[in-house]
Amino acid sequence: MVSLPKPEAIFTHDSDLDGLVAGVLLKRLAQQLFSADVPLFAYHYNGWKQRDHRERAAWVADMAFEARLDRPNWVIIDHHATEAAPKQASLVHDLNKSAGLLCYELCRPQGMASPALDRLVHLNNVADLFLEDDPDFILASDCANLVKIYGFWNLYALVQGEVEKLLDHPLLEVMAVKRRIEDPIGLAWSKGNVTEITPTVGFVETVIGNNNLIVHRMLEEQATQYPVLVTLFRRGNGLVIASLRSRNGEALKIAEKLQGGGHANACGATLPRSVKTLPDAVEYLRQVLNPKKNAPLNSLETLFDSLDVAKTG
Repeated sequence: MVSLPKPEAIFTHDSDLDGLVAGVLLKRLAQQLFSADVPLFAYHYNGWKQRDHRERAAWVADMAFEARLDRPNWVIIDHHATEAAPKQASLVHDLNKSAGLLCYELCRPQGMASPALDRLVHLNNVADLFLEDDPDFILASDCANLVKIYGFWNLYALVQGEVEKLLDHPLLEVMAVKRRIEDPIGLAWSKGNVTEITPTVGFVETVIGNNNLIVHRMLEEQATQYPVLVTLFRRGNGLVIASLRSRNGEALKIAEKLQGGGHANACGATLPRSVKTLPDAVEYLRQVLNPKKNAPLNSLETLFDSLDVAKTG
């Protein structure tokens, strides 16, 4: 078992159930091991990559391991592909397990397991790894969609950090109704509203339904000519998020060009704060993903200004 130093902070991925489950479990583990209420922070990929890490000891969940995280007394628990090898940090890594499951495996030896957590961690694992052949896939997707719809910190506050309460939460009924009614309507509409970003990337407009499941169906049915499909949504704080999906590993390369990250076929990126609207986002994606050797100077300056905002925002 990996040696766990007392952390000054715990970091996890914002915007998905895996980050929420992993973060909560690590916070509980720190309380169990050190009798300390360690602060929990959640980041999107862009904000995480721009953050200046000053903590002498930290635990990180659901964020890809990279060389700048290779620090003494830092522990990274993750399942994303990485080419970096730890020399000073401790890395708990398995491509075939969600971050939540990896964190739960650290909790179990400390007597922190329960039937409710067993169930929640299983559902999270199914949803995050998109194990569509698992009999619990539909319920797992509904649980994961709670975080997409209501937000990381809103749900955290709603259940007061007791993530087990999500298992039978009344909001799951809302997710089930949305899935049955909205998804088929949204899928049919989205199939007719795909815009080219590049010859290999298509922007899928969405109006209702679970974006991830809709795009998954479109890729599965080969409903478009594009191997990578991107959806966009605007958060309440004004940030525009790009979500990318593929079937053969192409999506991650596109996300990395946007300073994002994630899995090979399911990843995302937060666009610069200068991108205010979805039409602005489509144009930004075209500029970044279709660099022109002879682009006008003022066009390049505008693009670089946007990238500078991304770095400092």
